[in-house]
Amino acid sequence: MRFKGKTAVITGGSSGIGRASVELFLREGATVIMGDIDEAEGTAMMSSLGEGFFFKTCDVTREEEIRALMDYAAEETGGIDIVFNNAGAGGPRAPIDEISGDEWDFAMALLLKSVAMGIRHAAPHLKERGGGAIVNTASICSFQAGYGPIAYSTAKAGVLHLTKVAAAELAQYKIRVNAICPGFIQTNIFAATVGANKEETQAINTVLGQAAASAQPVARPGVPDDIAEAAAYLASDAAGFVTGTHILVDGGMLVGTEGSWNPEKPGMLDAILPEHLR
Repeated sequence: MRFKGKTAVITGGSSGIGRASVELFLREGATVIMGDIDEAEGTAMMSSLGEGFFFKTCDVTREEEIRALMDYAAEETGGIDIVFNNAGAGGPRAPIDEISGDEWDFAMALLLKSVAMGIRHAAPHLKERGGGAIVNTASICSFQAGYGPIAYSTAKAGVLHLTKVAAAELAQYKIRVNAICPGFIQTNIFAATVGANKEETQAINTVLGQAAASAQPVARPGVPDDIAEAAAYLASDAAGFVTGTHILVDGGMLVGTEGSWNPEKPGMLDAILPEHLR
């Protein structure tokens, strides 16, 4: 019961990583307030998850709705101790030579500004509690090309630096700020990015799961619970000496090229050397 007596606000909690986090934090004793645009699923979750769960419709691209979510959480429960800025989506897929200004602005609003405003409007409530923890969802896309669309990747890189600077500014109030960088996790985000229907989504998730299992040293696909557990650690007192940093939860995907961990694939040096010199 790591969070007994504490209030946690989680955005984007109706599915995937957010849903797993909502359920884990509830099991660990927290009162959870979820903000999400999916009103139907949020209402259904209120019936299924019990009295420790609250839902408020929230479009994180709108600052006034983020402010209202944080104020609602504090009013209903007496304060806020933990915030998990998790809401997001793949966003526009266009490359830099085709993306429009409006598409770029939408991606930044959804993936970066939403986190900044989540911190901004949670901080006064955390200060009133004498401190707390903020966790932000970034991505392996923050580090290098090839893992996501350019707007998404740029926004997630911004989340990492925002996390560091916010941690420095809020340390005086005993507020810790950290980020999680998921690798390929089996959620519907990839299918939603391309507008897949239900059957197509299932097929895409199956293929992604199979591909992810062979794309990193840990030979299985990531699942939402992997990220939820990382979020719970960073939000808990066990991480009381951790701030301004990030945790990679990617099955080792960024440790190096496939040849560095797969004995069946040649390493970079082996690939260029003549066979008798290997």
